[in-house]
Amino acid sequence: MEAEQRKTVGGNADWMSRLPRELLEVPLWNLAIPGSHDSMSFCLDVSSPVLRSEPCLLRLTDWLFPCWTRPCVYRWATTQQSVLSEQCDLGIRFFDLRITKKPTGGNKLFFAHGIYTLITVKEALDELAAWLQTHPKEIVIISCSHFESLTDEDHEHLVEFIVTLFKEKLCCSMETPSLHSCWSRGQQVVVTYSNQQVVLEHPELWPEIPYCYADSSDPRKVIAYLDNQKLKGRPDRFYVSGLNLTEDAPYILLHPFQNMKEMTAKALSLLLTWASEQRAGPEADAINIICCDFVGLSEFCSLVIDLNYRALDSTLDARPVCWEPTPCISDEIGHFHSNQIQIS
Repeated sequence: MEAEQRKTVGGNADWMSRLPRELLEVPLWNLAIPGSHDSMSFCLDVSSPVLRSEPCLLRLTDWLFPCWTRPCVYRWATTQQSVLSEQCDLGIRFFDLRITKKPTGGNKLFFAHGIYTLITVKEALDELAAWLQTHPKEIVIISCSHFESLTDEDHEHLVEFIVTLFKEKLCCSMETPSLHSCWSRGQQVVVTYSNQQVVLEHPELWPEIPYCYADSSDPRKVIAYLDNQKLKGRPDRFYVSGLNLTEDAPYILLHPFQNMKEMTAKALSLLLTWASEQRAGPEADAINIICCDFVGLSEFCSLVIDLNYRALDSTLDARPVCWEPTPCISDEIGHFHSNQIQIS
């Protein structure tokens, strides 16, 4: 089986380079790509203040009881547990990077999810660049969004750093990238940027990618919402289906000793069943990027990668992972957005 073969040759660190040749000319938005939701939340700073963009109730509680509020937010806002290079080794190729500026952080840029991170943007992107250097046929999609408290000058410096760091590895937004076209040009990085004006000024950057998520803590509602979105058709290019669960500020404050990891672990069976039933390709109901929390807790990456083999004709020698799905039906709820901040 393909999944077992990957385990014997080093896991998913080079899964793109091992795809069948029939998939090498396929646009990247017609492949199934594993992604991590709030990719940098593994390094949140429990001593940092709550973001100014968070609900008033949460900010008020943080002002009154910071020693209680911040550990509580930390437990719910932490959605990953591995550094970016380890996520790459697992098979993740889409990174949800929510960039911000700390009130007392000087000119350095950080990430945030409810509270701020310890690791800077420069440190994280340097780590990705180093990993790509040792995996020359792997392509990553970096989604830069939110930009809380960033000035025009901050955007200018950030884009300059990205362009200088990745150089010829950047895939221009005017292209239709496939694995073969990227390899032929030495390209490994697609950078999407949620500031439209900055994108218009820099052809190296792509417009932000639509991120479809259900805004619910119930995995059945997440599944129902994603299925409903599929009926409406997919965007022409990249897009994300989010398997991430979401909680609001009142729930977080009322459940200070629970955490997102426990909630995600309980829901994984249903969520992964849904993912196993999807297909990659150009069809209106096909998926592209699937994002999940705590991507190292399960076989999430292998399951999504194997959807690419199912996209091939049955006569091709490409066998997917065996997975026995169980049906689930639920009500619809959700959002179709471009990565708005949520404590989830």
